[in-house]
Amino acid sequence: MNILITRPLIDSEDLMEKLFSEGHKIIHIPTLKISPAKIDPVDPKKYDAFIFTSANAIRNLRLINQDKSKICFCVGSITEKIVRQNGYSQTISAGGTVNALKNIISNSGEIDKNKTLAYFCGDHISSDLDLELKKEGFRVDKIINYTSEKIVDLNKENNEIILNHPPDIILVYSKRSAESFVELAKKYSLNALMTGSRVMCISEKVLNVFKQVGWTKLEVFEPGEELLKIGN
Repeated sequence: MNILITRPLIDSEDLMEKLFSEGHKIIHIPTLKISPAKIDPVDPKKYDAFIFTSANAIRNLRLINQDKSKICFCVGSITEKIVRQNGYSQTISAGGTVNALKNIISNSGEIDKNKTLAYFCGDHISSDLDLELKKEGFRVDKIINYTSEKIVDLNKENNEIILNHPPDIILVYSKRSAESFVELAKKYSLNALMTGSRVMCISEKVLNVFKQVGWTKLEVFEPGEELLKIGN
């Protein structure tokens, strides 16, 4: 099958390798450009725990001094893996959803409401996790440490790849990425080529972006279950 992946290469290499090994053809067209935010380094001594809702948040973490003993709450296994690769050992994963992450933090015996948490995230988020935790009584500082910019153009090579090899499956990992992809498909008149494509979305919010513009072959997958879903 022809499988189109919209995630940046750094987040897709492992999955692409597995898909290649199973005989699939990969079309890699990232829809967002991720850049570090221009902020001063953060003093970790001010916080009792860190919160990460994406791998980009840990990749763009800038601290005055390192403190690898810090408790880190992670939205899912991929983010937790990157956090551990950066030397943190006290990690807790929520399994892939922000709501589950909020519940884990609220019910965790590792942290109480007298502590202060640093929530590292991008400039576009799908859920106000900091506000939800504040309602629970936590002290939370939201720190935007990276930005995402929509990619608005397809190069000639990628355009021809889609024209010659329309995707059977499209994998989309964020609402903003979905919006970018929909805009690219419209701009380059690619919708007609992809009417038979299965669009696999990481959440209902992502799925709804496609649903609102008339795409029909839509489904939600759990993080880490791409291979299983593709095989079905």
